[in-house]
Amino acid sequence: MTVWFTADQHFGHARLLELSPARGAAFSSVSEMNARLVHNWNSVVQPGDTVWVLGDVDMHGKDATLALIEQLAGVKILIAGNHDSCWAGVRDGWKNRDLYLAAGFAAVMDFAVTTLPPLRPQAPATRVLLSHFPYAGDSRETEVGDRYAQFRLRDEGIPLLHGHVHESFRERRTRRGTWHINVGVDWWDHAPVSAETLAQHLDDLRRGRAEPRS
Repeated sequence: MTVWFTADQHFGHARLLELSPARGAAFSSVSEMNARLVHNWNSVVQPGDTVWVLGDVDMHGKDATLALIEQLAGVKILIAGNHDSCWAGVRDGWKNRDLYLAAGFAAVMDFAVTTLPPLRPQAPATRVLLSHFPYAGDSRETEVGDRYAQFRLRDEGIPLLHGHVHESFRERRTRRGTWHINVGVDWWDHAPVSAETLAQHLDDLRRGRAEPRS
């Protein structure tokens, strides 16, 4: 069984093709985007695998886009993002969690903690936090700084996997020196990325063998 991470599918979000030059260049229409994202997911994920989706799987829990969830392989767990109608920042969002569970998610959470597999025998697993939001940074510049500050986790030195920022950056270090890595589809060939790949990538970043990309 493989564990995968992904974020920011934005199924059904036609305007994203205008707002994101990279997404617009990759897909000619929202229907093509939806179909390709489903295909890419199922090309790597097997039925017994677990997939953590770190938010913004669709736009506000519409029936047509939630219907795509059952087409996606694996056991799916959602960490809600600001565009998911079950997000804690949406008024009465908790009432919509049943929509996402009925669509095919095994669980819906606000945050989580898990581990990435060890890279060498006898080495410990790497503890990581999961959130839709990075420690710092956003998908666009605002006059007031990062949005949704009250929903971001505090940096206590634990690496963080997240989405939200789209193509703004793939990874960054906080002022404290903690790495946070964007697992959104815009940086990972529009498909989920495996825990093994992320474990190696984080190790390479820590050892200076990989350059941060933004």
